[in-house]
Amino acid sequence: MTYPAIEKLLHHHAELHNSITLANGIQLAAWSNRQVEVDIVHDHPVLSLYVNGGRDTLYKSPQGWRHGGAPGRFCLMPADWASSWDIRNPLHFTHLYYTPDHLRTVAEQVWDKSPDSITLHPRVFADDERIAALFRLFLLNQDWQDPANHLQISTSATLLLQHLIRHYSNVGWAPPAVRGRLDPSRLRRLCDWIETNLHRPLTLQDLAAEACLSEYHFSRLFKHSTGHSPQRYVMQQRLEKARRLVSGSRLPLTDIALQCGFASSAHLSRRFRAHFGCAPSQMRQPGPQDTARTPTSS
Repeated sequence: MTYPAIEKLLHHHAELHNSITLANGIQLAAWSNRQVEVDIVHDHPVLSLYVNGGRDTLYKSPQGWRHGGAPGRFCLMPADWASSWDIRNPLHFTHLYYTPDHLRTVAEQVWDKSPDSITLHPRVFADDERIAALFRLFLLNQDWQDPANHLQISTSATLLLQHLIRHYSNVGWAPPAVRGRLDPSRLRRLCDWIETNLHRPLTLQDLAAEACLSEYHFSRLFKHSTGHSPQRYVMQQRLEKARRLVSGSRLPLTDIALQCGFASSAHLSRRFRAHFGCAPSQMRQPGPQDTARTPTSS
């Protein structure tokens, strides 16, 4: 879907640097803007995190203009909530766009409840270390266009919505405790399925559906069973498959990247070096033709 906020911000001369629409319709967008006054009403909820700047951004509250923005602070704008802003210096911010249906789906999956409505409470220039950490560690430092990162991105987006429901809504439910593990046969089938589908941009929704569980319960049961989060496990499997293909075949690195779910050989090389401590070319053993061309001393 296309969120109206995109066109509205472009109308106010904001610059869109990057965006991604996840399989479930949630969207992330990285923006910047400067020296502009903005009056806006969003048709859908928006979670905004200040990345750089913000100290010279003013918000018009019922008591008058006030400031308080800074990197790491967030604004939560419910649907149909009118707001006015005065951006006086360069500001970089990231938006998370979603719908009331997304909130309802998360509520049903996590709490097994379906409220008539979930009302979010607006927040401006607020501090929340959990929100800042999820953005900073798992969203802002990811290449959004690399399919191998989509599982991490979709998981983090879902965690953000869970946090909003718990702390900034009219329901305020605490998350239920999840105990136990996946039974061995189900875990084995799931791991086999992951191995077969590493070429795809897997999401948490894909994995949970394959296990016939909600995303919330699946994530916790999977970690109890393996000691790893789903996103960490899948990334490890992508890299292990790449290592096997690099060391045991003569396939071009571009082909290996695509078979393992990476957008390009460059994306694979960065992850490979970070995980194994060397570039793929350093791990690849010379083939017979390479050895034959190696000069020998007389």
